[in-house]
Amino acid sequence: MTIKRNLNSYTLIFALMLMCVSCKDMIAIPDPINTITTDKVFDNDNQANSAMTGTYSQLINAEGGISFGSGSITLLGSMGADELRISAIVPSPYYINKIPTDDGDTRQLWIGAYRNIYNANAVIEGISASTSPKLHTEFRIKLTAEAKFLRAYSYFYLVNLFGDVPMALSADFNQTSKMSRTPKAEVYAQIIKDLQDAKANLAGDFSGSKLGERIRANKWAAIAMLARVYLFTGDYANAAAAATEVINQTALFELKSDLTEVFLMNNKEAIWQLQQSNLIAPHGNATPEGYAFKAHPSIIPGEYIGYRLTDELVGEFEDQDKRKTSWLVPVTNAGTTTYYVDKYKIGFGNSAVNGPITEYYTMLRLAEQYLIRAEALTLGNSQLDLAIADLNVIRARAGVTALPLGLSKPEIVRAIEKERRTEFFAEWGHRWLDLKRTGRAHDVLSTIPVKQPWAGDYQLLYPIPVIEIQTNNNLTQNHGY
Repeated sequence: MTIKRNLNSYTLIFALMLMCVSCKDMIAIPDPINTITTDKVFDNDNQANSAMTGTYSQLINAEGGISFGSGSITLLGSMGADELRISAIVPSPYYINKIPTDDGDTRQLWIGAYRNIYNANAVIEGISASTSPKLHTEFRIKLTAEAKFLRAYSYFYLVNLFGDVPMALSADFNQTSKMSRTPKAEVYAQIIKDLQDAKANLAGDFSGSKLGERIRANKWAAIAMLARVYLFTGDYANAAAAATEVINQTALFELKSDLTEVFLMNNKEAIWQLQQSNLIAPHGNATPEGYAFKAHPSIIPGEYIGYRLTDELVGEFEDQDKRKTSWLVPVTNAGTTTYYVDKYKIGFGNSAVNGPITEYYTMLRLAEQYLIRAEALTLGNSQLDLAIADLNVIRARAGVTALPLGLSKPEIVRAIEKERRTEFFAEWGHRWLDLKRTGRAHDVLSTIPVKQPWAGDYQLLYPIPVIEIQTNNNLTQNHGY
């Protein structure tokens, strides 16, 4: 099972500078000829900056659809949780939580993440090795910090999807090809270190891109990601503090009152976005998720096909919730209404090759920071009414009734889960990761009929792709597979 309409469609034509960075086997990536590791690439500021631009581009536009930002994390996580389903004679192994070790989608996630890590490491090492006086200190520091941010972002998803993973901090094939798995706690420590370095050395504005677009990581992207990582690791004081730093940047960020504008390019809710190429058929100017999830008519009159919201998720939306009317599209056939994701408005059916781009792929946005702070304050037993106030900021934007002050801690925890579910459905696997980190996955998922019989909680981690274990005999499989 793949995102059929986009995973097999990407063919990226880089500028000569960027070349092709191969990722044939896990992290066993030999140093290819004429890649971004060559000395000439890091000879001056412009060339080094182009290499960094290419690293961002491969996040979303990589050849063959094997890119970290292809939408796979959202799709597989949403299917594995209780968000999305698809009509099929043979249900997806992710939908029923029974993933084979030779599954191609799991391996694509692994390859895409490690390719991004390889590219980031190549930039870091290339800059460090360059002795050119035309590569100025300011650019060395900035680009290294950006590369560390991208490395941290990739490792965050790797440890949450696979558990312990090899932690490659070099692009040297001889150092990485036979690495064993690194304990999750050590990977998280490196993630935090990389994000702290990025926070210290990146600009506090969006000057990293030529037009001031929100498509390059800056200081606030690093802090926003730190807030998430601190929450996931139980460091609630630092999670709340980091989220507050971002929320307080009112000149740069604001919640969009019109929910249809939340995923527009460069809107003020966006902390970090990726820019898709509009030249690649068939998705053209659509984002990966817009193209994958937007419902489209089938050959049967009145019917639509695509990934549909589960009844469990649809039932979570309160009356008058603008998220339901703005981010879902209902399709009624024979008296039955089915809902499809409609966060991105450009997708299958209205995208065009070389068409105008109006939406970018949103990686981090401000709403998450309010909900991170609310959860951190609650779990840290600190200022519960302030946590409720943060929840009410999100609820007010959605047009639903404010929660009363004075709720108990368990009541606030339940409210946070509900708001995260209705705010971040079909976005970067938030629900899947939330269920796992809060210990709610077993209770929620094991009772869903389609997931019966429940094979065991081991399936909350993806299997290490079997071909990677065959290539590297130092790798071990996750328990249960």
